[in-house]
Amino acid sequence: MSDERYSFAPASSPTQRAAILTRALSYSDLDTALTGVLHWNEAQPGPGILLIHSGAGLDEHARDQARRYAELGYTVLACDMYGDGVAGDRERVMACATALRDDPALLVRRAQAGLAALSRCPEVSGDMGAIGFCFGGMTALALARSGAKLAGVVSIHGTLTTSKPAEPGAVTAKVLVCHGASDPHVPMGDVAAFTDEMNHADADWQLIIYGRAVHGFTHKHAVPGAIPGVAYDESADERSFTATSMFLAGALAQG
Repeated sequence: MSDERYSFAPASSPTQRAAILTRALSYSDLDTALTGVLHWNEAQPGPGILLIHSGAGLDEHARDQARRYAELGYTVLACDMYGDGVAGDRERVMACATALRDDPALLVRRAQAGLAALSRCPEVSGDMGAIGFCFGGMTALALARSGAKLAGVVSIHGTLTTSKPAEPGAVTAKVLVCHGASDPHVPMGDVAAFTDEMNHADADWQLIIYGRAVHGFTHKHAVPGAIPGVAYDESADERSFTATSMFLAGALAQG
């Protein structure tokens, strides 16, 4: 069941004359009620992307990123991993993020609920993929490790460690990781372990590392110094968007 409220905004590309539409999309994971925001180009259905928020929950950063990719012609669900009413409540957010992080099966099931909701949308046509930021990057990679039927998965300044590494042959999605070289929350030792894991799994993967960038480099409104090791980096933000756009164009087919 979905909330049929719509809003309109012009696509940023001068070659794209259609508006970007949005509507609330209600769905559930067992007894957990969830509400995401669907973004799509009114001109035509597009390949589906599950966009997974950072640790703060479904916020303006996630919505802005969803619109950014919808402007490229994708139908994007900015999903909700925590449940109705959790975002904005710091204690509940931390509890949800920790519970999901510590239970890979629950994490994947919650994300799969979003994928199922997205797949039922008539605005979707073609392949499906996932993009995640920070906590969401960890979630996107968990989907890939689980063997989810996705054409492509992108982790942007995401956590790379896992308690359930991919088995050989399990990862069928193409994988892109965009990482800040100076990220203290995801040190280079984690990066090296991730590359070993992907090679062991025989995955089709690639990794781009941005010099000087720290954690959360796509968060334009990050307050400098508020969270140690987290800062916006315009160059890494734009480069990772370009890299992700090119990756998706090659991985996802139009229906």
